[in-house]
Amino acid sequence: MKRKASAALAEAIEMTRGLDVLVNAAGILKPGRIGRHLARALGRDLNINLRSVFHLMRLAVPHLEPSRGNIVNVSSVTGPRSFPGVLAYCVSKAAVDQLTRVRALELAAKGIRVNAVNPGVVVTGFIAAGGMNDEAYAAFLEHSKTTHPLGRVGEPEEIADLIYFLASDRAGWITGATVSIDGGRALTCAR
Repeated sequence: MKRKASAALAEAIEMTRGLDVLVNAAGILKPGRIGRHLARALGRDLNINLRSVFHLMRLAVPHLEPSRGNIVNVSSVTGPRSFPGVLAYCVSKAAVDQLTRVRALELAAKGIRVNAVNPGVVVTGFIAAGGMNDEAYAAFLEHSKTTHPLGRVGEPEEIADLIYFLASDRAGWITGATVSIDGGRALTCAR
């Protein structure tokens, strides 16, 4: 993983002749509760959802310094909130939120901003990739309309717009923020 990430970052920097923004948007979500498979699931989720973010941030910082660039991490509504049945995912995303805040403090003196977005359910197929068939995914999306106070799930463009804003100069005085974009989901009790 580390070699591939290093190579991908080097290729991007060569193609664009520098680096202004790093968006960490990879992730995995598989259901799981405490049990015999949790250790494996926790290790997998921490590797993909947290360690990859940490590693890419570490690699990108020297290239972000000249541009006084910034980092936007894609976390989740499960970062600040707990949900049953997805323990490893919740733990990994809570860690991404804390990593965002700590790195924001550590990198502020270099002029590098670090923020995160915390989406609720968004129609991307990400959740279905965790093992749901089409019928179960459709039912999940329908149910999610009742768990998000705005009565619908999010669209990918809405998340992209927020990431774009946080990466822009218009957000030049924002760092260490974890911004909910979840139709009000983080305000509710689990159901």
